[in-house]
Amino acid sequence: MRVGLYVAYWPWFSAEEQIALAEQADGVGLDSVWVAEAWGQDAVSVLGHLSAKTERIGLGSALMQIPARTPAATAMTAATLDVLSGGRFRLGLGVSGPQVSEGWHGVPFRRPLARTREYVEIVRRALAREAPLEYDGQEFKLPLEGSELGKPLKLLAKPVSERIPIYLGAIGPKAIEQTAQIADGWIPFMFNPERAPELLKPFEGTGVDIAPAALICVDEDRDRARDLARPWLATYLGAMGAKEKNFYVETAERFGHGDAAREVQRLFGAGDREGAARALTPELIDGSAICCDYGELDQRLAAYERAGADTLLALPFGDRPRIVEALGAAVPA
Repeated sequence: MRVGLYVAYWPWFSAEEQIALAEQADGVGLDSVWVAEAWGQDAVSVLGHLSAKTERIGLGSALMQIPARTPAATAMTAATLDVLSGGRFRLGLGVSGPQVSEGWHGVPFRRPLARTREYVEIVRRALAREAPLEYDGQEFKLPLEGSELGKPLKLLAKPVSERIPIYLGAIGPKAIEQTAQIADGWIPFMFNPERAPELLKPFEGTGVDIAPAALICVDEDRDRARDLARPWLATYLGAMGAKEKNFYVETAERFGHGDAAREVQRLFGAGDREGAARALTPELIDGSAICCDYGELDQRLAAYERAGADTLLALPFGDRPRIVEALGAAVPA
């Protein structure tokens, strides 16, 4: 199993931390470093900077928001980052949720499956540069339907990579099935190794890179390690989505933790963030994070490998430089 470093987004990591940890990960031999975005720092700018600060390590977006950019803009961005990094870029995409899509980007959150499928198809066609780009879909039409002046264009920039891999951050069952059909990689959140057979069934025989993002919370005391995970998980269950539509809460419900997840969501929505964090049960935390001491870390990583993970995106909480060092030591040369 490959191990990558997930440096998320501000304010969970500062810009200085992202850069320093990426350089450290490059030095200790980790596979890749991944950057996310919400409604603050964008992923592209940070990845562009990291392309100049690192030498070997892969660079990935986990995730770039589909409603934030047209498919053609994403293809341009992917080609640019691939050239700047010397062919190290991996394109991770996510449809986001209605709160961000409609509230922040002003893009209707409708038919997310069709939108994702068409988006990926257009990005692939644009990056292939085999012909001027034309597309006649349900969600996207290129050139714009009814346009008198629009004409098909061909991407000017040529990526270094023959094929830039596309990862999807799908959560719902139908989205996961589609990911197995159209993506090069899957970045699940709240991936519990004990439920791997159920989760990975759609991917059997596909060759898709299974790349779960997992919190790595290390402390000599297991309960203190779990406490490190609480703010992040409470935020995702409580704020990343509307009360009626939160993909993370729905995932927790499917795994048998619905009561706890709904209580976290209720308390967070009422403004009680500390109470929401306390409402997380050990079972819910352990299903989404590796919480252990340094002596157990290798064993816990091995559980993900046995479960079928190909690449683990490690999101460190605690002494982050020490965790990155330990992850490097756990990776075969």
